[in-house]
Amino acid sequence: MGTKTTTYEKAVIELRTFHRRHKRMPSFAELGKLVGLRSKNAVSKLISKLSESGVVGKDSTGRLIPLDLESELKVLGSVEAGFPSAAEEELLDTLSLDEYLVENKEASFLLEVKGESMIDAGIREGDLVIAERGATPRSGDVVVAEVDGEWTMKYYRTKGSKVWLEPANKKFKPIYPKEELQIAAVIKGVVRKY
Repeated sequence: MGTKTTTYEKAVIELRTFHRRHKRMPSFAELGKLVGLRSKNAVSKLISKLSESGVVGKDSTGRLIPLDLESELKVLGSVEAGFPSAAEEELLDTLSLDEYLVENKEASFLLEVKGESMIDAGIREGDLVIAERGATPRSGDVVVAEVDGEWTMKYYRTKGSKVWLEPANKKFKPIYPKEELQIAAVIKGVVRKY
């Protein structure tokens, strides 16, 4: 005998699916159809419950915005990347990839990588990088920068008062700003889908 899915649980599942498929949140009417609610009042109450639990929010126009739609994944242990070893599956914890990868959600955004200048840092074309605005760069951080009017992603390097951007590919040369260097964001993570 299985347990019955509540309207709330169904709404969370449907919101995740809709958001992944359409890259946007459903309207109130669309949400009602997804979960089988016909009355605007019932949809409004459901949205209030979803909002109170932190799953969704509303923007300044009243439209739904995702807050915590991504589910947590089970952490079952570790795997040896060197020599093979015996492994047992044991549930250690659960982990939300958003919580693990994104420290400051409001200041963070994703960028798709173009080019090969950071390949030796493990950042390849087609990867997504998680960038955080407002973070103070330290020498050795990977940054998104505007240098002399052009945008790039490189290592941020300093020595004394000298500042430059360094690629992670020997085919490319370091960039020394001639006029201006603005650091837009510090890279906090890389996401690659196989």
